Amino acid sequence: MIASTFSGIHDFIHSGTWQVIRNLLFFFLIAFWLAVGYWVYKDAKRRIEDPVLIATAVAIGLVIPYIGALVYMLFRPPEYLEDVRERELEIKAMEERLSRRDLYCPVCRAEVSNEFLVCPVCTTKLKQACVNCKAPLEALWQVCPYCETPVEPSAVDFPTFEVRPPRRRRRAE
Repeated sequence: MIASTFSGIHDFIHSGTWQVIRNLLFFFLIAFWLAVGYWVYKDAKRRIEDPVLIATAVAIGLVIPYIGALVYMLFRPPEYLEDVRERELEIKAMEERLSRRDLYCPVCRAEVSNEFLVCPVCTTKLKQACVNCKAPLEALWQVCPYCETPVEPSAVDFPTFEVRPPRRRRRAE
């Protein structure tokens, strides 16, 4: 009985069917290995700028079959280069928006300049003028930077600016 079992296994291993299955298995393993190498190349190209590091990542991915790709995945950069560039552009745009932020009157929300002493629309007092040179003073200044006149502490009662955009009128439908 045991001899017939081993005889059946022996016959199957030496049959043409087993050789076809084995050859297909090797073919798919090699095709998958090359596909993993190609994936490592495409992913490294999207994440790394240096061509030498890209070649090193692909070499590791191909030289050590299957495990090389896992090693690459552990040590690859966390972000795509495109995402990094997009984030940097967004940061630059935010910095630019903040640098040119517009000031609005706290009462009527009209746009005012940083040099205005009063709002030109509602005449709300926005800043105190220097006693000597009449230049607009900021709330925290202790001395006028234009004429070096000391600012009196009682004269530092300024309203605060709102830095939000003005309300937009809705179109009548």
